[in-house]
Amino acid sequence: MNAPIAITLDNFQQILLEESKQKFILVQFWVPESQACSQITQSLSVLTAKYSEVMQYTQVNCNEQQQIASQFGIQSLPTVMLVKDGQPVDGFAGMVEDAQITAFLEKHLPQPEDALLIQAQEKLNEGDAQGALPFAQQAYAIKPENLDCQYMLADCQIDVGQISAAKALLDNIGLADQDNRYTVLQGKIELAEQAAESPELKALQAQYDADPTDKQISIELAVALHAAHKTEEALGLLYSVVQIDLNFGDAKKHLLDMINALPDGEPLKSSYRRKVYSLLY
Repeated sequence: MNAPIAITLDNFQQILLEESKQKFILVQFWVPESQACSQITQSLSVLTAKYSEVMQYTQVNCNEQQQIASQFGIQSLPTVMLVKDGQPVDGFAGMVEDAQITAFLEKHLPQPEDALLIQAQEKLNEGDAQGALPFAQQAYAIKPENLDCQYMLADCQIDVGQISAAKALLDNIGLADQDNRYTVLQGKIELAEQAAESPELKALQAQYDADPTDKQISIELAVALHAAHKTEEALGLLYSVVQIDLNFGDAKKHLLDMINALPDGEPLKSSYRRKVYSLLY
């Protein structure tokens, strides 16, 4: 529940003129004796709660603050206005359904997933796709139907090598929503798949196929597979080496580096950590 702040002549300037420069101010004009006003109050107390960081919920008692109500030109109750930078942005009057109030708020206010998308993009800009992925996953979990969430998650998945997951996500985007981002991401997938079929990788794979017991070739192939975003295959190869000889070459180092580079929450990370732990202890 989100309790409203009462606006009076004493705090009018501070809230509606000064604080509205920093966040949105939702102003509900009401009178205590109105059942409709009471119903809107109950709805707003619940629906505004998740916006507390970006919006302040306030009320004007029109019985007590007639000068403020007159200044806003209030003609009927209940009336609700959204104010930013000292100016009304939008509003509605009369009884409305909760779904309409939700749509009204979503139309103007930053959504919870927006901040996560910004954090994911900042990480991508820094070249940290592993760090970006958890933010993209959280944003997608909040609003999977949001195109921005879908494209951001697919972008992160491609960069960390989750090509199949990214392709599945893009396959669910309808033709009408396939904008330039869709084309760019499909191009990234094609490049990733081409890298996985590079002559160098094929040569290493052929050497490994000829002699799977060659531990050094296994390490070199694992490193190449990891570079081609085939992390699961790379981990499997390195683990097969350290199972035989824990201290052979750089196998253990590469294995630990790859495990640590995986995002938190990735099943492979916890799985291989347990496997390596069992070998070490």
